[in-house]
Amino acid sequence: MVWVLLGGAIVSEVIATISLRLSEGMTKWLPGVVVVVGYGLSFVLLAQVLKLGLSVGVAYGIWSAVGVSLVALIGVTFLGESLSWVQIGSVAGPTAEIPSAVNQNVAVKKINPTNNPAKMTTKTTFVRSAQIR
Repeated sequence: MVWVLLGGAIVSEVIATISLRLSEGMTKWLPGVVVVVGYGLSFVLLAQVLKLGLSVGVAYGIWSAVGVSLVALIGVTFLGESLSWVQIGSVAGPTAEIPSAVNQNVAVKKINPTNNPAKMTTKTTFVRSAQIR
């Protein structure tokens, strides 16, 4: 369920960001409404992901990396934008971190199988915060 919610947060954030481009400085009302609703929904879903126990480093890392990559690809494919080599590197770098973030979450679940921060012991909390760094 956490991954479905995170996917929803990513999709709504990408839709809001593309709508921001289409709103022409928030002068067009329909894309402007989509921006506000999309970002609001994205943060509500991201908050639920964190509430369910996915660590903030993993959730935000995946959310931002996938979001940046999708916005860049949509910009090139549908909005006629171009990518420089610097931009390609900026998209490839965060995207490459996704397997590491997912792997980190798997390690945390092995330490805390319930994935409930309230039930973690002091020792487990220390190990979990050490892994985030």
